Amino acid sequence: MSRFEELKNVVARLRSPGGCPWDREQTHSSLKAACIEEAAEVICGINILEKTGNPDSLKEELGDLLLQVVMQAQIAEEEGLFTMDDVIRGVSEKMIRRHPHVFGEEIVSDTGDVIREWSEIKKWEKAGKEWMESYLPGAMDEAKELIEVAKKRKGFE
Repeated sequence: MSRFEELKNVVARLRSPGGCPWDREQTHSSLKAACIEEAAEVICGINILEKTGNPDSLKEELGDLLLQVVMQAQIAEEEGLFTMDDVIRGVSEKMIRRHPHVFGEEIVSDTGDVIREWSEIKKWEKAGKEWMESYLPGAMDEAKELIEVAKKRKGFE
């Protein structure tokens, strides 16, 4: 069993009957704050690595962010929406599709070409789903608010 499968099993057990009452009560929405806070802590870990060369914080915080992803996928699976395998398959397929210069016949000469190609592929992928982007400004505002709450909770304000 891989370490990733082990983590999936840990999360499933935490959410199962006889598991942790707090973990069982969590929902996609209730975990928003933890997700945004862990992402900020990853940034902190990167900053520590860049300033000190010490990777310990980044390693820990990446694990905490990964836990958020696994927890969200576990909840989705319990709700019959999708599985972690669906998430992994989707992102793998997207990376292959968006990198035809690596996985296909496309030839690029520089990073600018890569960015232009990526943008065109993404535009094609999102065709018919443009309405989804209208939710992004609200999500950004919500993320900002969640960061402010986290700063207060941690005593930074």
